[in-house]
Amino acid sequence: MKSLNALVITAPGINCDLELSQAFAAAGAQPESILLSRLMRNPSLVDKFALIGLPGGFSYGDDIAAGRIMAALMRREIYPALAAAVARGTPIICPCNGFQIAVQAGLLPGPTASPTLNLVSNPAAISDAKKPASINTCTTSATPFSAWPSLAASPTVALDTNIGERFHDAWTCVEIPSNTKCVWTRGLCLSQDCDMLPSAHGEGRFMTDAKTLETLEKCGQIALRYATHDNFNGSTNAIAGICDPSGLVFGLMPHPERFTRWTQHPWWTRLTTHQRGVDTLGLSIFKNAVAHLNCGFVSYVAKNNQPTRLHTTL
Repeated sequence: MKSLNALVITAPGINCDLELSQAFAAAGAQPESILLSRLMRNPSLVDKFALIGLPGGFSYGDDIAAGRIMAALMRREIYPALAAAVARGTPIICPCNGFQIAVQAGLLPGPTASPTLNLVSNPAAISDAKKPASINTCTTSATPFSAWPSLAASPTVALDTNIGERFHDAWTCVEIPSNTKCVWTRGLCLSQDCDMLPSAHGEGRFMTDAKTLETLEKCGQIALRYATHDNFNGSTNAIAGICDPSGLVFGLMPHPERFTRWTQHPWWTRLTTHQRGVDTLGLSIFKNAVAHLNCGFVSYVAKNNQPTRLHTTL
């Protein structure tokens, strides 16, 4: 199995790039952080990476709006390179501020999908896309979708101010829809009462129009939901994360990169050795994407889909 190179795009104000790099490394990839300014000067640098991450933080101070400035720069300078990366099969993860950036940069929710068909996606949707040598050739079943446009599309979803109008920092119980196409989360089996990820944001309330919402639901583009009792920001349909129609681009408000070790769990010292004998949810998400690229998705899920059952009573 060849090691996969992972690009972590960073910029002034980003503060979760180290955690994201560590998560990629823990999943078996080789991360490299590159400043957005450097990528803007040479967008072809994107072509050598098999995985891409947009970290969380407060890019450019979140001036104007959360993620707005970084998204505008990406739309103008490197969107074609990122769209080509997706077209050739590159998984991209965008936690928190990365999600806010992705929806404004035209990466999510992506091209229009068809909920009635289920064919093999076309990796040559963008004619000049080049497949990195480190990626094994394998096909994945995905909902057919329109080719990525040459120019970034206008946003059709938004991440608005939390319904409580305050920054919220807490561990959040989440659920994974059974029909999701997201290569980062599909197939992961979660315990019903205690599958958690840390959340920390003030603008994470997912909102969209009724037609877009219907398409996302029918096409399996909902990748992660808040548990019923933990939808603290008031997101529509408790949506915590979505993916594009191919399932490759994953944006979410919680931080999986902050939960790749059991010692990061809020009450890890009370867990038994057996409970800590499986991968954390955060690490499983990153391993899912790496296994997908190595054509080992099915075998990874088969070995790691046992529920992580934790005692929540303190």
